[in-house]
Amino acid sequence: MLKWIGWLLLPTSLLAQNDLPDVLIVNGRIVDGTGNSWYHADVAIRNGKIDAIGKHLPRQAKRLIDAENRIVAPGFIDVHTHIEDDEKRDPLAHSFLYDGVTTCITGNCGLSRVNIGQYLREIDSLQLSINVATLIGQNDIRRAVMGRANRNATPEEMNRMEQLTEKAMQEGAVGLSTGLIYIPGTFTPTDELIRLATIAGKYNGVYATHMRDEGDSVTQAIEEALRIGREGKLPVQISHFKLSGQQNWGRSKQTLALVESARAAGQDVTIDQYPYTASSTSISTLIPDHILADGQDSVRARLQRPEIRKEVTASILNRLKKRGLKHLSYAVVASFKPDSTYNGKSIETINQMIGRKHKAKYEAETVMDIQIAGGASAVFHGMGEEDVQRILRYPFNMIASDASIRVWNEGVPHPRGYGTNARVLGKYVREKKLIPLEEAIRRMTSLPAQKFNLKDRGLLKEGMAADIVVFDEKIVTDVSTFEKPHAYSVGFQYVLVNGIITIDQGKHIQARGGKALRSQIH
Repeated sequence: MLKWIGWLLLPTSLLAQNDLPDVLIVNGRIVDGTGNSWYHADVAIRNGKIDAIGKHLPRQAKRLIDAENRIVAPGFIDVHTHIEDDEKRDPLAHSFLYDGVTTCITGNCGLSRVNIGQYLREIDSLQLSINVATLIGQNDIRRAVMGRANRNATPEEMNRMEQLTEKAMQEGAVGLSTGLIYIPGTFTPTDELIRLATIAGKYNGVYATHMRDEGDSVTQAIEEALRIGREGKLPVQISHFKLSGQQNWGRSKQTLALVESARAAGQDVTIDQYPYTASSTSISTLIPDHILADGQDSVRARLQRPEIRKEVTASILNRLKKRGLKHLSYAVVASFKPDSTYNGKSIETINQMIGRKHKAKYEAETVMDIQIAGGASAVFHGMGEEDVQRILRYPFNMIASDASIRVWNEGVPHPRGYGTNARVLGKYVREKKLIPLEEAIRRMTSLPAQKFNLKDRGLLKEGMAADIVVFDEKIVTDVSTFEKPHAYSVGFQYVLVNGIITIDQGKHIQARGGKALRSQIH
């Protein structure tokens, strides 16, 4: 039998096939992202959307996935990433997808592309395996207008920065980010930040901040972030919430209380966290800010002056004294391009390796020499597990990696770039029972989607985008370690991005169904 459609004659059987769902996931336990208890149901997917959720849906589809009583959840949204430039090196984004992440929000810590429209078009043209949304970074806005100058903006410069911020928001940025320990963000007065934040708020944007301090002056830094949110009239997201330095262990009681108090007063403030006791950033953060002003040539020249080297040494020795340490053993180089033998070794070890005396003042010299040679990324071991767990219990805390797309076997990076979500689900949910499974998934899905206005993501609900993970909560595990970071998480059997199966029976099949996600301004 034939049926007439347009100018084509198609068999009825083929018409029936075309009417089938693209994918049908059966026999799963649905954790829908709301925080509610799991329930048994099937999920039908059509044209990149969730078409139906219910018990005993017709067992017909172009592709049938038997979840075998595993968890079926929304794809995870990583709200704090740094993927710029790595999209081209690994557009398949293996490290994120094997950890259940289907959407990354990049442009954090004040670091982004300035031309957001062009960046998002590039994301679409690359056809990544993940979705990408971006913030506009204040550091790069300031750098584009003022370079690395250590001074306040002139009225003309301020006007130009406001124009760049407005253009970025109009082109799809989901908010404004700051990195106030990085140059030139650290030179920025609070009033200047409020003016830019106000513009982001006009377009339903978020203020996402790497605060001025996460150690001794952390409470003052939180107060500044809250002030910017209040006066800028926009929601606040405090990035990688933590306490740095042994002298600050236990202060999470105090810092969480500040967030809770602000929320009780009616302020929209939330936080995110990576579940590790080590951070990762540039080795330059060991050097006083004013020495890093202006261009690399200026920095290099300063660091070769005896009086500056003496100042840096004194600063580093004071830092060690506060931590109760005798050596820079807690700072481990992750990637040093001039000499890869440094990778994976502490400053203490490198200092001895190059023939210097085993004393902290010579380790400070080594830090300066690394910076003169172009700098390095490093892992800093300096947080307490008690604080990590207390922060993780906080209900308005999202799970975030603070990572790039990892390039396999490149450097010795922080393991958070491979195992953040699996670590929460395996160590803190299954083993330590710190938070329930449904609550952990809410923090990875609907809470981030709500905060960053990703209105068609974060929930398993009819009509929503079909970003979906299927995993076994009994075996999901982070395999990546500080010593051997290049290892993918295990336990995620299927990952779908916009309805496209990307992880299939535990293997990335090189599908590229991701797209750029632009802010929904109105």
